Amino acid sequence: MKFEGKVALVTGASSGIGRAVALNLAEEGASVIVNYSGNESGALDVVREIKDNGGSAEAFRCDVSDSNQVDSMVKYVIEKYGRIDILVNNAGITRDALILRMELEDFERVIDINLKGTFNTIKSVSKYMIKQKSGKIINIASIIGLTGNVGQANYAASKAGVIALTKSAAKEFASRNINVNAIAPGYIETRMTEVLSDRIKDEIISKIPLKRQGMPEDVAKAVIFLASEDSKYITGQVINVDGGMVM
Repeated sequence: MKFEGKVALVTGASSGIGRAVALNLAEEGASVIVNYSGNESGALDVVREIKDNGGSAEAFRCDVSDSNQVDSMVKYVIEKYGRIDILVNNAGITRDALILRMELEDFERVIDINLKGTFNTIKSVSKYMIKQKSGKIINIASIIGLTGNVGQANYAASKAGVIALTKSAAKEFASRNINVNAIAPGYIETRMTEVLSDRIKDEIISKIPLKRQGMPEDVAKAVIFLASEDSKYITGQVINVDGGMVM
């Protein structure tokens, strides 16, 4: 197993992409901390599934936009497990509206969770990875951070920020043997996309060369690659998992 003896922290892991990432990391031998903010039942289901399959996991509630909560979570993990080898920043929200109709609090909340939350966890975890002289940080961005999107100025700005943050962190931590990369998913089947009408779904799929939506496991497999030693000479990169939607 790729990650036997390793400890992984996955934010926003109670459903969707985060859930798939947590399950795949555990399948490869990692002890997984399943972070969540509101969906406790989902997080506990993920932990239960991992343990039923013989893996190690526990849930930890934390709002990643709160740096004090993040520091407490990371301190708990270090005290219990002694290390953090893999950090996957997946926690994210959307609050869509056209710019002229977007409330300031909706813009700020998306930035707080998606971008500031990623910064908070990187800052807190990297202190220990630097001492270890090793670590893998994978940030879940979005192709919307590369292209922009009507009605998602806040989300696009947050994910573009995650991409820039990834590159800066990669340069800062490279000398300490810490790899920092981002994955930009395209149209992935999650709770965020379930609410779309069939017409909109068909319209999106028509623009994807592979002519289908992605699954959370498609993103999880890319995370496994970036978290493993197979990618030890890759840092500061953004991998699009989008069926060819953005080329």
